[in-house]
Amino acid sequence: MVVERQRVQEQDKIQRRSNFDPVESNLTPEQVKLEASRCLHCKNPRCVQGCPVNIQIPEFIKALKEDNLEEAGKIIRETSMLPSVCGRVCPQERQCEGNCILGIKGEAVAIGALERYVGDNTAAEKTEIKPSGKKVAIVGSGCAGITAAADLRKAGHEVVVFEALHKLGGVLRYGIPPFRLPRTILDREIENLKEMGVEFHTNVIVGKSITLQQLKDDGFDAIFICSGAGLPKMMHIPGENLNGVFSANEFLTRVNLMGAGRDNSVTPLRIGKKVAVIGGGNVAMDAARTAVRVGFEEVSILYRRTEKELPARLEEIRHAKEEGVQFKFLHAPVEIFNKDGYVDGMKFEKMELGEPDASGRRRPIGTGEYVVEDVDTVIVALGTGPNPIIQKSAEAEGIDIITDAKGYIEVDPEKRSTNIPCIFAGGDVAPVGASNAINAMGAGKKAAKAINEMLKV
Repeated sequence: MVVERQRVQEQDKIQRRSNFDPVESNLTPEQVKLEASRCLHCKNPRCVQGCPVNIQIPEFIKALKEDNLEEAGKIIRETSMLPSVCGRVCPQERQCEGNCILGIKGEAVAIGALERYVGDNTAAEKTEIKPSGKKVAIVGSGCAGITAAADLRKAGHEVVVFEALHKLGGVLRYGIPPFRLPRTILDREIENLKEMGVEFHTNVIVGKSITLQQLKDDGFDAIFICSGAGLPKMMHIPGENLNGVFSANEFLTRVNLMGAGRDNSVTPLRIGKKVAVIGGGNVAMDAARTAVRVGFEEVSILYRRTEKELPARLEEIRHAKEEGVQFKFLHAPVEIFNKDGYVDGMKFEKMELGEPDASGRRRPIGTGEYVVEDVDTVIVALGTGPNPIIQKSAEAEGIDIITDAKGYIEVDPEKRSTNIPCIFAGGDVAPVGASNAINAMGAGKKAAKAINEMLKV
């Protein structure tokens, strides 16, 4: 008998438009057993090769098949401290599942759903820590920072994490909405690190509250910079500074972290009627789906290429459509209209696709034809760049960290080491490959490995 891929239950598409509860539930134990039975246990598993942290996927699935849930959890956490997170937000269709042999002629094993089930239903084992006498500072508490902190602490080092915001988690907390990543899940993963002895300090802006030189003077033997890329990329068109124009970072942070959009919020959000979200990545989907939930009547995503070129996860695109988000393709922003200092419509040029550009996607070319969209709010989701505050403060103290033309810290791709001894960098501030949670975790693991090797003196 051929076993079909098992599907998680999803919250009703109409009901979920008005709440931030998780859209997806876990597989049932019966479904887990059935899905685990689909794995072919390949001798050279391509799924593992497609995972940036090299989770031994066939091994943990075999444990599930044998009803050994705890063993499955142990296997995953040998390389990943965030199974509940990764099972929810990683682009499995382009990584582990995208490399699954079954996916060639049918549907890949639901690796993400299995990982999430294991993460949610097992706990990290208590690890005996043997002090090394070394200290490591980590700048940022997102995916890269949390992953590095776990591996460094296991090696016995004193690990201190500095977070600029008042809550821990980095982009996992302020960027990803709770309907995709419940906060209880994130809090549990961070609590595991605290129990291991990792020390966390919030409201500390490295480069302002404290400098890299001061960290070195305080006795830290190594520093790992994983502060993310929080500087929004804007459109640079007329009207971009009007009231009602938000970067996706600001919009999501205000809603996810500061409660904007709720009754009696200390940071109220002006809710208009029609919002245009500019961009086509996961952040654009998160912003659009959040806009639906806070009360915008009409939410549209406008993208300068076609649906085929959308970089967002297929699941997020599907969920956005189900929740009523409209998609308008081959639209490039030209101007935002002004009425009394507020957004009053937006002009777009219609595009067509030419030859592929450096990204491998067909280049959008203007047609000279224009359309006007009736909107009162604009959310710009075109990506982010690195905030230069750390690099500039370091430079003022004689620590000249080499950056590329866009301001990203240059690192050795394997060690994540910078040109400054004892200083490492990873995640969105020093990207190698695509920007996502699992790649950031991979950077954290590589940095931790290199730091551990360096500190074995």
